[in-house]
Amino acid sequence: MKRAYSFILLAAVFAASTAFIGCQRDGSDVLRVGATPVPHAELLNLIVGDLAEMGVRLQVVEFTDFITPNIALMDGSIDANFFQHLPFLQGNADWYNNLVSVFGVHVEPFGLYSLRFNSIDELPQGASIAIPNDPTNGGRALLLLQARGLITLREGAGLSAVPADIASNPRGFVFHPLEAAHLPRALEDVDAATINGNFAMQAGFNPQRDSLIIEDGDSPYVNVVVVQRGDENDPRILALREALLSPRVREFIYARYDGGVVPVF
Repeated sequence: MKRAYSFILLAAVFAASTAFIGCQRDGSDVLRVGATPVPHAELLNLIVGDLAEMGVRLQVVEFTDFITPNIALMDGSIDANFFQHLPFLQGNADWYNNLVSVFGVHVEPFGLYSLRFNSIDELPQGASIAIPNDPTNGGRALLLLQARGLITLREGAGLSAVPADIASNPRGFVFHPLEAAHLPRALEDVDAATINGNFAMQAGFNPQRDSLIIEDGDSPYVNVVVVQRGDENDPRILALREALLSPRVREFIYARYDGGVVPVF
């Protein structure tokens, strides 16, 4: 009888272990979210414990560019990403047809920075200005310069404007499209650069204090969490939404980023 009991106990332990290993392999309670380091990965790491209490094991996968996170989401290497705004997602038909924004979190005001000059009035005739080389962020840069009266774009240029769309450039600025992540380093070689808020903060800038000009709060460039189409109601994503759009995260954003990140919830 004792031998039979031991056999039953061992069988139960084996079954439980197998179920646990299977759950790990299946990863049904694991949520892999790709993010750029600041502020996205920081915000995600803040809520790891909150999600654990909801039964979700959050794994933050960091990327340092704007292309790979969507490729990884498309091929299933990650379950969601958090780094981009909707105009960027819409700028690629393949991404937009297969990926979907599920909720917005914050805006990172986009600014013009310089190591050589302290105001836009000091920028000389023919100043060299670096801008992002992807269509949506490049257009965002040109729209910012137009909003401050530095250039004029042709009618209808829209969010994807490129330097060829400049209709008037009275100060003869020379534009240098570069990969967005490289723009802070490019400041040593150009007179000014328009830089995304996350890369500016990674480089040690405070967007509100250090930029020559900056977007106002009325921006269409809300940073969103993105998943594959069909995964919008995944319970793990719903838990992520609850954890990210919380008063604690909002307070953290205001305390840590000093206006460089603005929550939209």
